[in-house]
This record gives sequence, structure tokens and C-alpha cells, in this order.
Amino acid sequence: MEDRAAIPVTLPRDNPTRSYWQLDVDDIADLRSTESLPEKTDTVIIGSGITGAAVAFNLLSNAAQDLVMIEARQACSGATGRNGGHTKAASYLSFLHHQHEHGTEMAAKIVRLELANIRAVHAFARDHGIDCDSNPCTTMDVMYDAKQWKMAQKAVKALQDAMPGDDASAYTFHSPEEVRDKFYCGKGGDEGVRGGLSYEAGSLNAYKLVIGVLKLCLEKGLNLQTNTPATSVSKLPGGGYQVDTPRGTITARRVVMATNGYTARLLKRFQGIIVPLRGHVTAQRPGLSMPKSGLPGTYTFFYEKGYDYMIPRPRGCKFEGDIVIGGRLSSAVSEGLNEYGTTDDTAEDEDTMRDLGNTLPRYFGDNWGDDHPESRVRNQWTGIMGYGPDGLPFVGEMPGEKDLWVSASFQGHGMVLCWMSARALVEMMEGRDEELRLWFPDVFRISEPRFDLTFKGRMHTRGDPSSE
Repeated sequence: MEDRAAIPVTLPRDNPTRSYWQLDVDDIADLRSTESLPEKTDTVIIGSGITGAAVAFNLLSNAAQDLVMIEARQACSGATGRNGGHTKAASYLSFLHHQHEHGTEMAAKIVRLELANIRAVHAFARDHGIDCDSNPCTTMDVMYDAKQWKMAQKAVKALQDAMPGDDASAYTFHSPEEVRDKFYCGKGGDEGVRGGLSYEAGSLNAYKLVIGVLKLCLEKGLNLQTNTPATSVSKLPGGGYQVDTPRGTITARRVVMATNGYTARLLKRFQGIIVPLRGHVTAQRPGLSMPKSGLPGTYTFFYEKGYDYMIPRPRGCKFEGDIVIGGRLSSAVSEGLNEYGTTDDTAEDEDTMRDLGNTLPRYFGDNWGDDHPESRVRNQWTGIMGYGPDGLPFVGEMPGEKDLWVSASFQGHGMVLCWMSARALVEMMEGRDEELRLWFPDVFRISEPRFDLTFKGRMHTRGDPSSE
């Protein structure tokens, strides 16, 4: 893993695989608000995904002016526009680890933030009329591995003991029979269901959400410059920063890095600290025996070496009933080792995609039936996530670098971390830092000691630290 983490991070690649969400590219995908880059501005945001869009919206809503956003490729062409759209925290998976490392109070604060993020994203889409297939719903975790099932029960109990009566600790356990009968798993397929648990979550089209937020920002005066990669960010002697691009140079009082897995390309201190990881996703047509009314919510399937996450497309949307499923990291060479350190979302691992394409008939068994006559897989693509050494985001001002701000390293968990982290970052930028301690976890903040940690792989699914 050390060798993979040391691979120099590149800029986003040209001509990435085409995401299911971008089969219909929005009108602002290639927008440049002004023909040429402004030579000088107050704030530059690098990155146009959910973090960049949320930071821009919060700044502009607080009367910020002269805000320029630059994006290496099309608008929202990175991880946000390429993920599954799953607003699902599964907070119990990391609760024991966070409790062990940071104490019960901090672990509970992280859990509450994740649920608040889910609710805030869907509320924003509703309140601002953004058509993004927002679907708050129940999710089901199906456990096929006895050890993980035992850990899940222990973790949920610890979480509920720490947060009695809290919405964020509301979980329901299901027997194998209930998982098969109510959630259509097994029965002629993978019969090794150990049990399941359900809780609050949701799904949405993250690309359409962010495009909607960017359009609100454009109305407020945002200058969006797509297809404009930042090649370097350097501090100026008199204060402020110079941002270099192939189209020219911008000087700014402050810079926000909303670059997640690509952050180390511009900020070398993050090399080996925020490590890119390539993920694989498919969109599949449902089998002909699947329930015509649709599945009851979203799913994650846990097996010995990993997990797959699954989002049925809600009724009334384009491709209604399609099933988006991603994961299978363990299917790649050396159980996915070579997916770390790569920023190549122009390509895919054939073994991973093949296994993803074959998962659904196994999970749903007889309930799947014959494949759709137009074929099972409608689309498949890859995207680049960003993982850190302690399984937590990096949010705040760079140590010793005044007005150089970062919100990145979301551990493949961005849909339940980015929105509130962006809100917190703006609070820090505008000097309301102390108020944040009521709701924003201090352990998410950038600090000097975190740069001394060693990256060892994904952390957010680790279970009971007492068993290590």
C-alpha cells in the first residue's frame, strides 16, 4: 500500500468513461461565464462537484463577491457526477472505531452530522425546486458474513446505548426470513443470508443536484470556468495566491480546494495522505421477475471480502426501475490494491465490471427472473474517490497557509459528508469557527499531526477495534 500511496497524483484525465448520470449532459457542462479568465478575483474555488458547489452557494448567500470556480473538465465531471447517488451513512460501521479513537461524545457527533447531512441535501433540493430524483427512503443492509453480522449487532447496540432515543440511532434488525420475504433476497440465489438491518437513508441524482446548485450560484454572480485545469497554486509574497491554468493566471485573496482525490496534485503535503481510489459502478435493467412496484428502498450487500451498494431508480424518473450497483473492489487484482493511487477514470478493471454485472441475479435469486431483452447492463463507468489515513475528511485552513482552504478526503462517503463539511468550511472562512463546535466534529479539522499518519487503506468499514 505504501507504494500505491506514493504514486504522484495527476490532474483529472481527458475523456473519462461516460457516467450514467451524464448520458444527457446539461447545458452548463462546458460553460465559461466570461470568455477569458479574470486576472484578479477575491476567491477561487477549484472543483465543481458537491463540495465546490456547496461552498460557492454558502459564500454567495452570505454576500461574497468576485467568486471564480474553475473545473478541469466539464461541470460536475468528477466523483460527484460519477457516484451512485446513495445518501446513506451506515454510521454503525465506523462507530466502534470512532468511539475507541475519539471517545463516545465525538463518535456520536459524527453520527449526528451524517444524518443531518442526508436530511439537509434532500431538503435543499425540495426547497429550491431542484429536479434531481430526490428519494428519501429506508435502506437495507444484507449480511452474508457471520463475523460482520455479529459486529453489526454489537456496533448498533453500542451506538444505541450512547444515543438512546436519537433518530440517528434508529435501526431495525431483520431475520434471514424477513430479508428474503420482505426484501426479495435469496430464494434460489445466494442463500447465505445471516440477517439484515434497515434505517433512514435516500438516493438522488447527484449530477442533477449539483448542476441545480451551480445554476443558483450563477444567478448570484458566480463566474464558472469549465475545461480549465489548475496546474499550480502558489503563495504570493505580499499575501494571496496565484492560480495557474493553461488559459492564464488568476490572483486571488483566498483559494478553496474542493478537489477530493486530486488534492495532492496541487498541494504536495497531501501526497500519500489523501490517496485516490478508483471505484466501479454499473446501471442495470431489472430482471423480468422483479417486483413491478419497485424495491422497498436502497441496499448494501456485505460479504466476507467487501460490500456492494445498490440504488433502485425511483418511480417517475428516467430509466425508472434501473438498478445502480457499485463496489466489488475485492474482485480486482490483489483484492483491489492496484485501484489505489490511480486517477485513471478513462479505463476500468475488467474483472470488477464482470463481477458487478453478475451480482444481481445472485442476490435476488428466483426474484430476478430472465434478463431484460435489451440486455442486463445499460451502462458502466469508473470514478476517483479520495481516502485518508484516519478515515476522516480534511476540512479547514492549511497549517501556516493563511486563506488556503481545503475540504476533501471523503472516503467514498461524500454524499453524507460533503454538504455539511462545506457549510462548516464557510463558517470557518467567515470567522464563526467557535460556533461550529456545537455540531461539527473537531476531528475533521485539518491539523499538523494528521500529516504524520500513514495511509493503510480504507478505514470507514472497519468494525470492532477490540478484535484487532
